[in-house]
Amino acid sequence: MRLLARRKLAMMTGECLSVVIPAYNEEATLAGVVQRVLAVDCLQEVVIVDDCSTDKTAAMADELARLYPKVRAIHRPQNGGKTEALKTGFAVTAGEIVIVQDADLEYDPAEIGDVIAPIREGQADVVYGSRFLVRKAARVLYFYHYLANKGLTFLSNLFTNINLTDVETGYKAFRGEIIRSMIITSSGFGFEIEVTAKVAKLRCAIYEVPISYHGRTYEEGKKIGFLDGVAALWYILKFNLLCGLKDSFRVLPLQRGGFAGPREASNKPNQ
Repeated sequence: MRLLARRKLAMMTGECLSVVIPAYNEEATLAGVVQRVLAVDCLQEVVIVDDCSTDKTAAMADELARLYPKVRAIHRPQNGGKTEALKTGFAVTAGEIVIVQDADLEYDPAEIGDVIAPIREGQADVVYGSRFLVRKAARVLYFYHYLANKGLTFLSNLFTNINLTDVETGYKAFRGEIIRSMIITSSGFGFEIEVTAKVAKLRCAIYEVPISYHGRTYEEGKKIGFLDGVAALWYILKFNLLCGLKDSFRVLPLQRGGFAGPREASNKPNQ
């Protein structure tokens, strides 16, 4: 408990935040996103993971790392999708808090402080930024995407028994030891479903906060598609029914209330 108290003090008073930015062909928006992230209070580092882009994203990431001491650029040798890029980024983070920031401008970095506040205040281990919890500014786009998100969120909640409103949100923040200890095996956009199933198994304190959303059209660069939704259905079944706690984390991480207890440490699928 003393360790948790010291960590809380460090999070409230010092630089504690690692921001991981997966980027694939985002030359138009990457610099703007990074500049906004650099203005975030308590920022410790920004990790840009270029997923083998074919435009100028890689060169832009290197230039940003040269200009700003807190920015680090990592280049994957081949395109592996968002989940692989995130795994690469998480592995090198050092912050007490880690958050995902997309390289486009769909999510506003000015709201990162609100997303991570429950962790900094010692209330939460994981926080999701919800586009639906309390409706903030949101660009009106695809109704079918809305239905798909609601359907996937419902099915995910059915298996995890946690009442999230937005499982597919791009803003997910974690205590650093939780995400760095997690064994991530999905691909493509599977991260959203996999991480939700695994933090539910850990039975840590999960919060949601409202965020705004400025979505893109496919013509503007949106990448997620129908097949990603089909894959998400499989991942809901796989990571909730076929994957136990010991298969989810290398080491059980320290939580807000201490280490996971004996019940949580079993290798049985989440009930």
